[in-house]
Amino acid sequence: MPETFISSLGIRLTVPQVVEEIMAFMGKDLLSRYRVTIGTDSQLLSSKNADFVNAVVVHRVGNGGRYFYRRFELGTFHTLRDRMIREALISLELAEQLLAELKKFPLPEFEFEIHADVGMNGPTKAVINEIVGMIRANNFEVKIKPDSYAATNVADRHV
Repeated sequence: MPETFISSLGIRLTVPQVVEEIMAFMGKDLLSRYRVTIGTDSQLLSSKNADFVNAVVVHRVGNGGRYFYRRFELGTFHTLRDRMIREALISLELAEQLLAELKKFPLPEFEFEIHADVGMNGPTKAVINEIVGMIRANNFEVKIKPDSYAATNVADRHV
C-alpha cells in the first residue's frame, strides 16, 4: 500500500502529516463536535485485480470537513466476499495506525468510526454480519450503507 495520502486539495501527505492536518482542523474550533471516519472502497479490474481507495474524513459535525485518500491496486480477487473482507481489513489496519498517531496529541473530543461499503440492498448484504462482526471485534464503531459516507461517497469518488 502506498504510504502517502492525497488531500482534498491535491497535496501528498504521510499518515503523521494527515494527523497533523486533522489536529489543525479540529484546533480551529474546540467547541464543535468532531467525527473521524475511515472507509475503503474497491473496484474489480478486468485483470481480476482490484483497485482500492482508502479515505480518512474529519467532519466538524454540522459545519463541513476535510478528507484524505490513497489509491492502490492489489492482487487477484475471485469473489466479492474476499474483496469486501480485504476492504474491511485495510480500514482496520489504517484505523490502528491513525489512532496510534492521534494519541500523540492532546485531543479534543471526537467520535471514531469505520465505514464499510456493504448494505442491506444488493449483493453485499450476504457479508454484512461478517464484516460488521470483524470490525466490532476490533473495538471500532462501524457504519454500513446508507450511513457509510467515508466508503460509499468519499472513497468511491476516487476508485
